[in-house]
Formats: sequence, C-alpha cells, structure tokens
Amino acid sequence: MTLGTAVPMSLIPVIDDRLRTTSLCLAVASGSRDDPADRGGCAHLLEHLVMSVPMDGGGSFSERVERLGGRTNAETGLEQMLYYAQVHADDADEVAALLLRAYTAPDFDRSALDDEREVVFQELAAAAADPADTVQDAVLAALFPGHPLGRPVGGDERQLRAVTLDDIRTAHTALVNAPSALVVVGPRIPAVLGDLPRGTRPAARDTLPLTAAQPGDRAVAAWPLDADFCWVCLGARSPAAGSALRPVYTLLAQLLGSSPSSLLYRALRGEQQLSYTFQAWDRGYREAGAWRVLVGTSPAQADQVVDVVRALLARLADRGPDPEDLAAARRQAEMSLLLDSEEPLEHARLTADRTAAGTRPWSLETDTAALRAVTAEQIRAAAADVAGRLLVTVRPEAVR
Repeated sequence: MTLGTAVPMSLIPVIDDRLRTTSLCLAVASGSRDDPADRGGCAHLLEHLVMSVPMDGGGSFSERVERLGGRTNAETGLEQMLYYAQVHADDADEVAALLLRAYTAPDFDRSALDDEREVVFQELAAAAADPADTVQDAVLAALFPGHPLGRPVGGDERQLRAVTLDDIRTAHTALVNAPSALVVVGPRIPAVLGDLPRGTRPAARDTLPLTAAQPGDRAVAAWPLDADFCWVCLGARSPAAGSALRPVYTLLAQLLGSSPSSLLYRALRGEQQLSYTFQAWDRGYREAGAWRVLVGTSPAQADQVVDVVRALLARLADRGPDPEDLAAARRQAEMSLLLDSEEPLEHARLTADRTAAGTRPWSLETDTAALRAVTAEQIRAAAADVAGRLLVTVRPEAVR
C-alpha cells in the first residue's frame, strides 16, 4: 500500500493463529519535543484530532472502532505517538484501512480544532489538579532545563490558544513524514497492509545539546506543610535510549520499586510506614534518560522519605545489591516483559515502543538476555551515578 509519505511506514507482524482478535498499534517517531518552541502542546492536540474528526461525513475513527465492539486510544509522548486499537479479527481489514486514512488524511477544519482544543483544556485542568501528575512534569523540567525534553507533553494553555489550523496542518505533514511502524498482533495480516515493507529500519533523528548535569539538590525549598498529602519525585538523568546500560538502570528502578520484595518497600512500608503508594521507573530518550522514584506521603514525613531513598542508593553504591535482591529484581523485570507479550494489545504497544517506531531492532529474547547480563557491579556504579545527581521535587508546592 502506498501512503504518499516521504518515509515509508514499516509493518511489524506478530502472527498467532490462536487469537480471535487483532491488535493494531501505529507508532510514529515524533512527539511533544518536536513542537515549535511557541506552540507547546501542538502534537498532543493533533493526536486528539486524528482520533476525533469525522471521516467521510460519518463518525470518527474512535467512534467507528467502538461501534464494532473494539477499543481504541492514542497517546503522545516526548518522542513518539501511539495510535492503537483492538478489534475482532473479522473487522481487522476495515479497521486497518480506517486507521491509515485517519492518520494520513484527516479532515481538519476550524470548528473541529476549536472544539477539540476545549477538550484538551479540560484534560490539562484534570492533570493540573493531580499533584501526582504535575510533580512528574516538574522533575523533567528540573532534569532538562531549557530543553524540549523538559516541556510538558500536554502543552501550555496559553500557547495552545494560539495554535491555528495552519499550525495543525504543518504539524500533520511533519508527523506523516516521520519514521513510523504499524505493529499487528493477530491471526493474520489485514490485506490492506500487505504491501507495506516489513521489519525495522534505522532512521537518523536529530538531537539537541543538553546543559551539563548538575549535582543533585539535597532538599526542596520547603515542604507543603499546610497540605495533608504530597507527592515527592526524585530523579536523575540516565543513559540515552539505545545505550547498552539501559537494562542496568531498569533493574536499579526495580530494586527501588513498588514490589513487596524491593528494598524501598521494605524500608518505606515495612520498617517506617512512611508511604502506601510509590513506584520507580526509568525511561530513555535520544539525548539522555530519566530515572525516577515517585512517593506519596505526608509532608511532615517527606524529609524522611528522601533520606530513605538516598540511604538505599548510598548502600547500593557502596556494596551493590545482595544476590537474592538482584535475582528478584531481574525476575520481576523479565516477567513484566513476558506478561505484556502475552496480552495482544500490550504486546503491540510494547513492540511499537521498544522498536522506537520501527527504527531499532527488538525482540523479547534480546531484552531478556540483556537483563540477565547485568552484574552487581554495574548496579553499584549506576546507584552511585544516580545518587550523585538526584534532584528532589514535590507537588503541591509550599504556600509562599
């Protein structure tokens, strides 16, 4: 199938004839970091429009999929967009054709833009009211000051109000000419996709210089002691996407994750009862990654939470993880991949993400092997790296 784009879309098929559904995930190597400097949120707004504008005078792509009993959604990230759907296998040909048409030739008009812009404002308002959301924007802004990686993915309301129909059309032209891949997990390949080239293909992507990483801040200016609850996010830069060290930082996050077997769980819940909900994760981007721990706690106990995280990192930096803790973290990371790979839609999303929209080779086996190759000494070095550059943010902020 010829889509009329400068960069051909690739097809990544995962055929399983036991399935009665087909999952489609279209990944595009373009995200909020590609927004113009004065149009933050343009990519996010474009994502909404692709999913919601009427097609051929009828329902939108989203509505048509849902009327078939399927489910669909889309998301914008810093460096890629995902459009995905899961439908009955008998409907896969129709839905694949609809997805490609919605993506390549949406019928934008001023009315649709104005309407969907208001919906985005409601989404941004909901996010702004959730400190667990805003603290993650805050830590990225602190890790990547003055860089597109530090801008909120959802956008800036003032800048979004300035987005014109021409801006959206320009953004869409750039979107469809970015590297992209369509992952299909199902019993067969939809006929409309038969001519797409298969597999992954390298694609050069621009990078922008980062400011030098600064030593970590030991404390925030003030905790929001007038609030009953707050979210503390501790973060540090980590290796860029594609680095051989990415699995090391994944396992370091697992060691401080939400599992009852993690070091952080034992310290925060078992020993000191400082938090009920917390998580750790690591994400790689083109210039660098972001390693984070998010903890919900009482503001009066926030200093203790920070001390616990720092102490655990210092302990790991001093002597590395105990063998049984590293083995548990590794097994959990492997199982997370395996569980996603056995749920068709998650398998499609996982493949789309790990191949960076079809620009990098990936397999479950290579990821698993990389996790198994991580050594205790590598964890020790990563913990020392993170500990030395750990930043602390909190939301809500203290009333000044």
